Amino acid sequence: MVSVVNLALMGVVLVLHTLIAAVMTRFFRLRLKTQWGYILYALFLIPLVLFVSTLVFSGVLGIGVNLGSAAAAFGVMIGMPLVLGFTIDTLYVPPPEEFENLPESR
Repeated sequence: MVSVVNLALMGVVLVLHTLIAAVMTRFFRLRLKTQWGYILYALFLIPLVLFVSTLVFSGVLGIGVNLGSAAAAFGVMIGMPLVLGFTIDTLYVPPPEEFENLPESR
């Protein structure tokens, strides 16, 4: 039986992964000048960071539940937060072009 504490900690990890994905997407979106640049970086670097974080949380710290297969674990711990974080930043946060008082880049 899955303990309630372990399930709650897994929920915290999922929220943390979503926050990491949203912040990293925003960072790439602000720093890269091309439209496709931040998308490519988001699709290749963010999953790598989430994978390492998943290994730390589930392996070293033992947080999480048994999802049954590696594909399910990848989808829940990496895929879902990546999609949610990317969607939050892209749809709900104003694009960098809308801000008028940004400091000049050097």
